[in-house]
Amino acid sequence: MQMKRLRLLGTALVATVCLAGSAVVSTPSEASPDVASDPTVITEWNAIAARTIFTENPTPAPPSALYFGFVSIAMYDAVVTIEGGYEPYAAQPRAHANASSEVAAATAAYRVLRHYFPASEANLAADYAASLAGIPDGVGMIHGKRVGEAAAAEIIRLRQDDGRGATVPLNVAEGPGVWRPTPDAHAPMAFSWLGFVRPLLLDSPTQIPLPGPDHLTSDAYARDFEEVKAFGGSVGSSRTDAQTETARFWNANAVLQYQAAMRDQVTRRGLDIVESSRAFALLNAATADSLISCWRAKYDVAYWRPITAIRMADTDGNDATAPQADWTPLAQTPPYPEYPSGHACATGAMSNTLGHLFGPGPIDLNVSSSVTGTSRHYDTAAALDEETMNARIWLGFHFRRGMTDANRLGHDVSGYGITHFFQPTG
Repeated sequence: MQMKRLRLLGTALVATVCLAGSAVVSTPSEASPDVASDPTVITEWNAIAARTIFTENPTPAPPSALYFGFVSIAMYDAVVTIEGGYEPYAAQPRAHANASSEVAAATAAYRVLRHYFPASEANLAADYAASLAGIPDGVGMIHGKRVGEAAAAEIIRLRQDDGRGATVPLNVAEGPGVWRPTPDAHAPMAFSWLGFVRPLLLDSPTQIPLPGPDHLTSDAYARDFEEVKAFGGSVGSSRTDAQTETARFWNANAVLQYQAAMRDQVTRRGLDIVESSRAFALLNAATADSLISCWRAKYDVAYWRPITAIRMADTDGNDATAPQADWTPLAQTPPYPEYPSGHACATGAMSNTLGHLFGPGPIDLNVSSSVTGTSRHYDTAAALDEETMNARIWLGFHFRRGMTDANRLGHDVSGYGITHFFQPTG
């Protein structure tokens, strides 16, 4: 718990973090009713963040979650400092009674994105000017800017020297069960530093333990081996056409898919500015930490991918597995170890967050894929979890154990954030 206390030290008060209940709590604004507090500012700046992070500054999906986390927390802190209802993530100066939470949120997002992506400064400045257009240049504007600037400055301060981009090579001796660079790129482990980044919610990347992959000589390993060998190959697969389409649908950027899905959720549900900002803070802080934890496990376990395991099955010591020298997955294997699945970690964080925010009933989730150009609807979080886990096996990327453990990790990280951060006041 020491790391958490150090992270939350601030200038005025320390945010206590604990969240109770599972339904969205509607919080009336404490600001003057004529002060700008349009909730669409949250979704608009999330979309701007997506453009900045992915289009203008091509950032790979796993580390991109960090920056969505920074932006979302800064906007949340700016909003709740003015509107109340929840404790801020980090200590914030007291806000003027008539400060605009809309201005504050836009300012916080603008300042954070400009800091981390200076190449996009001109576009971000134009976005910021457009975001403030039509808002009276008075007390609400002036003090809203001050709150947003303070919130951004604090998250930037807290994230200094957090381990991003450090040199952390993965050096392992080759052998059965051990990851090695995979065809076609044969590239070293990508983003190995991610597993050593200081988390946003957890005390450490290894706080939530994982059981680890099945032993190579076990029956469970042989079952998972046969499943991915039969259903994940590029040719001669047992997949149906529908399963192939599902696999391709989920071969898109999941972090980006879930940003768009959450924008759709908060818009259709008519959430106010407080609840909208909190929804993104919960999602993106949990996604960031689940991927940090996932990458640390990938680094520590360094487990081989199916393409290696199937081609080298004669070395695994399991009589129930047979090698296939020319086996190739449906899509090119990503350049990092198999266990646990990053996609399942991110999905677990998403589905658990949705279940908390909107209750155990239908989540009414819409997700789109840039790979297939189609959209899908999910009635329950369990349906989302199940389909995404199957999809990555059908792509030939993962064993089932790597999917189920990772999905549970995402759920657990999200649950920790829900019970320890973004606490309702009073």
